[in-house]
Amino acid sequence: MDMEWLTALGSAFVFPALLIAAIAYFCGCFNGAVIVSKYILRDDIRNHGSGNAGLTNFYRTFGGFLTLVVILCDVLKAVIAIWVGILLTKQILVDDAVAVNLAKYWAGMFCLLGHMFPCMFHFKGGKGILSGGTIAIMLDWRLALLVWGGFLILVVLTRYVSLGSVFAAAAFPVGTWLFVSHDPVIMALALLLGGLVLYMHRANIHRLLTGTEN
Repeated sequence: MDMEWLTALGSAFVFPALLIAAIAYFCGCFNGAVIVSKYILRDDIRNHGSGNAGLTNFYRTFGGFLTLVVILCDVLKAVIAIWVGILLTKQILVDDAVAVNLAKYWAGMFCLLGHMFPCMFHFKGGKGILSGGTIAIMLDWRLALLVWGGFLILVVLTRYVSLGSVFAAAAFPVGTWLFVSHDPVIMALALLLGGLVLYMHRANIHRLLTGTEN
């Protein structure tokens, strides 16, 4: 009977998890830099600068008021994705702190995947710093303070946005352990979230190590 109960419980999680993942991924696919540059400016950001569809490359290439539109888009999609995870978990599964935290990390990961690899833009998106930072804010203010604080200090002191970004990604799972949860599944998701951002910055890390970063 116990095994049947565990199997039923596991099955109950499958549909909500898949639904949250799908919605969060498609939220992430609405890449602000690509949408604004391609459909408003008629000049795809991925054809300029570093070729990255992110806020930094957009600002360096186009600047201006539309940068705020990119920021708003990338922030809102992360907020919506996380709230979808929270609400679906509470409505379909259980209103439990651990389950809700797990849902937030789960939704955040798929939102970030959508931002980095958007299916509607040939899987070529951004590096996930702004959306990832928003996810950190939605998770825990202390985690956000660690991630954003370290990012801003390093950028101000060194003027390397990429160095701040690498620190933020590395600090994310550490902050999760310190301030959010020691749950192994949540920690695994935190490591994946941080690892994704580090992976997207692999070229920047190489340039930082060789002293050729902009």
